Amino acid sequence: MQIARPTEPGAHAPVFHQIRLEDRSRLSGPGLRTFRNIAERWGLSEADRIAALGYPGRSTYHSWMKKAVEGEKISLPFDTLIRISAILGIHKGLSILFHEDAQALQWLSSSHLGTDFAGRSPLSLIIENGQDGMMLVRRYIDAWRGGCMGHGAPEGSFEPVTEEDVVFV
Repeated sequence: MQIARPTEPGAHAPVFHQIRLEDRSRLSGPGLRTFRNIAERWGLSEADRIAALGYPGRSTYHSWMKKAVEGEKISLPFDTLIRISAILGIHKGLSILFHEDAQALQWLSSSHLGTDFAGRSPLSLIIENGQDGMMLVRRYIDAWRGGCMGHGAPEGSFEPVTEEDVVFV
């Protein structure tokens, strides 16, 4: 797997480097322990945790957790590390936006009418829509932190454009 590093000023193309096994091993234990702590704060069930991590087998999940807690060497798949990174970003964004954990958890578990959520809760998107759902929630929170409140208008709150509305000059 390769990822792009920021380019040097004036460079014409991104510089790619390999994600080495050593990199994954270095990040896996701490990432998994942090994920566990966040999952406990969010009240995620074991099934939800397994879903959030990309549906590893139950025995694989428990093996990962045991190794992470005991400080043993572990190297998670790249996809799982991306999912953990998304969860960490969501948690960080929520801690910036909300001063109290209870408020953040209420926002996370409540349904929302914006077009990104369509009546669903952010937590349901995280659990049920996999990496796509996680990244959608993360981007939404990051945009909110940057001053953009929501995306689009709720269905039914606008009038469609008609041919009479279009003017050519």
